[in-house]
Amino acid sequence: MWRDPGTWIALGVSALFIVAGFVMQRVFTKILKQGSPEPDDTETNNPKAAHHEQ
Repeated sequence: MWRDPGTWIALGVSALFIVAGFVMQRVFTKILKQGSPEPDDTETNNPKAAHHEQ
């Protein structure tokens, strides 16, 4: 079983997916912990936005 190339390919692909999932989880956690920036005042920066809501 361990001499079969298909076994090593399957193990390699599985390991790759585990590593990719771990990296994605770390990136998403970092992004979500940072939060989003506060929005600026729309009337001073974009006069069209103020008229759009009326």
